[in-house]
This record gives sequence, C-alpha cells and structure tokens, in this order.
Amino acid sequence: MPMRKLYRGGDPRRAQNIVELRAMAAARIPNFCFEYLDGGADDEVTLRQNRASFDAVTFQPRTLVDVSERDLGCELFGSRIAMPAIIAPTGFNGLLSHEGDLMLAEAARDAGIPMCQSMVSTVSLERIVESGVRHWMQIYPFKDRENLAGVVKRAEVAGSEAIVLTTDVAAFGNREWDRRNYRAPMKLNVDNLVDVATRWRWLFDVLIPHGMPRFRNLGDFLPPGQDSARNAATFLSSQMDPSLNWDDVAWLRELWPRKLLVKGILRPDDALRAKQLGVDGLVVTNHGGRQLDTCVAPIEVLPEIREAVGPEMTLVIDSGLRRGSDFVKARALGADAAMSGRATLYGLAAAGRPGVARALEILRSEMDRTLALLGCPEMTRIGPDSVRFPPR
Repeated sequence: MPMRKLYRGGDPRRAQNIVELRAMAAARIPNFCFEYLDGGADDEVTLRQNRASFDAVTFQPRTLVDVSERDLGCELFGSRIAMPAIIAPTGFNGLLSHEGDLMLAEAARDAGIPMCQSMVSTVSLERIVESGVRHWMQIYPFKDRENLAGVVKRAEVAGSEAIVLTTDVAAFGNREWDRRNYRAPMKLNVDNLVDVATRWRWLFDVLIPHGMPRFRNLGDFLPPGQDSARNAATFLSSQMDPSLNWDDVAWLRELWPRKLLVKGILRPDDALRAKQLGVDGLVVTNHGGRQLDTCVAPIEVLPEIREAVGPEMTLVIDSGLRRGSDFVKARALGADAAMSGRATLYGLAAAGRPGVARALEILRSEMDRTLALLGCPEMTRIGPDSVRFPPR
C-alpha cells in the first residue's frame, strides 16, 4: 500500500512544500472558497501550462564553487529586498482568513519583501501601509475615473511606493468550476451550504463573529451599505472598463508621482509602448490562468520582453510559481523579481498568518538551496547561462 500522503492537519510547521499547504487549505476552508482560490478559466489549460513552462526550464549548474555563504538579496527600484519575491495582489482574502490581507502584509514585512495589495482587498490600504510593509497598490480600470483617482490619491497620502495598473480584465475569465458552486449569483447551492456548515475552524475565524468581509477600499464606488463581498460582486463586474487603452496609462502616469507598473504585459511591442509612456515597471502575467485560456505562459516570453525593454526597466513576473527554484529561474531569464499569489494564499487559507510565514519560509529555503546546488553564492549573479530553456 502506498505510504505517500500529504499532511492535511492544522500545523503549518509540518508542511514540506507549497503543495502540502494547498492540501491543508483544501481541508480547512469551504469548497467554494477553495475553488475561487485554486481554479482557472475554461479548460484550465493556461493554469496547467504555467506550471509546465517552469518545469521545462532546466538548470545547468557550476561545480567546485565556494557557496558556504549565500545571499538571496537583490535590488528593486533601488532598494534592497531580502529575496526576489513579492506577494501578488489578490482579492477577497477576508474569505480565507479574517483580515487576511493584513496577515499577508505582516508576513511580507517580516520576510523583507514587498506586498502588492489588491483594490478589492478587505482591509483598508491605510491599515496595510501602517503595518510597515513595503507597499504597492494595485488598481482595476473602473469606469468611474474620478473615484479611481481618489483611490490613487489615498495611496499617495498613505505612502505607497507604487501603483500597479491591471490591464487584462476587459472581460472576466470564465471560471466554470467556480460558477458551479452557486444556484444564483453569490447564492451557494445546497451542497456547498452543507459543506460550509462542516468547516468549523473557518466559520469561527471568518463569519463568526465578524460577518461577511467588506471591501474597505471601494466605499466611493459602491451604493450605501453594499460593500460586503456578497452584495458588491455583481456591481463591481459592471464597473470594469473594456475601453481601457494607452491614453488611460498616460493619464495615470500624469496623476501618480511615484513608481508605476503595468500588469498584464505578454508582448514585447506592448512592453516597449509602456516604456515610451514613462512606465517604471511591468508585470509579465497571464493573470494566473484565470482570464484567457490557452494563453502563453509568462516565463516563455520573459526573455523576449527583457530584450525589448533593455536592462534599465524593472520586470516582474507572476503566474505559476510554486517552488523557490521557480523564482531563481525567473531571475535567470530576465526578471528582477517574481510575484506569487496562490503560494502564499494556500498558507493563509491553511493556517492564517503562521501559514503565510511558513509559505515564505519554504520559498526562501528552496531559493537558498537552489543557489547552493547551482554553484552560485549570490542571487544577483544568476543569469541565462545558469539555465536551459527549450525554444518555443
């Protein structure tokens, strides 16, 4: 009888990797929450391809190199980070654990890395900034530009380092497995209601006594009293602006005085246009496989985009990272750092803040071990000669 079984209990210290934290998360939170966290669009081809593309990158290590001391640190916008990682912007995190966004921020702060907060998070951006984390604020292209400018101004006053404009939501991706959990918009079917009633740890963390999480950064957009996750979802979907174009990027560049990143770039020509408009950085992403299915994986096009924009522009990659070695591969192929959404969210869903801390600890130790085995004592020395990447 096979003895290989993933741990599914509640102690994050027992998790050996991100996959095990995922199993723990599935055991703790309701099915509808886990499906929202874990699923992808349509047939989930992009979701699988994101992982397969990282697996296709292989290492070519050096030997007989002194790696007794190793440094994972690198620079991002002129300031040092402890490892080339950023917590990616993700919404509705209050459904995974009470004030989950604050837990992500505190764990990122303690790990010496930035956090990019989602506009549809359930903790105010001011509270996240007050945590002391290096703070980036993600925004969606809502039709109401006046109130959108208000969120940007709030981020400026609070002290956010960067604004990250998400550009790949002209329409919401078709996440069929997520939709199957509901009998009507935001109304769970019977099977899921029964499942919720059995998740005692989650119930007494999220719903009792706090109630349904609320969108703390969207008050000006929403009708009075409609800021709960249950009531606001349909309204927010109607606010997404499919007319978003490069003129809006120029408008935001003029409005925002600090670092500006455009998230959703997958083409070298788009990357060049962003650079010409004065954008400071790009996030090369396919939205984690949650939007367009059968889409190119970011790691596949990262070298082309780096070649197009040159060494001076900051490039961040996300989508599909599950191992510390993935972050090293991203650095080797041209990224300054990599964002991870699901990896840290699995930790959050599994065990709250200790789970996030464990996820970051796992990724850090895997990066460190990868450097040692590559014969590379410093993260900043990683380059294309450390990897082999099959041609497209």
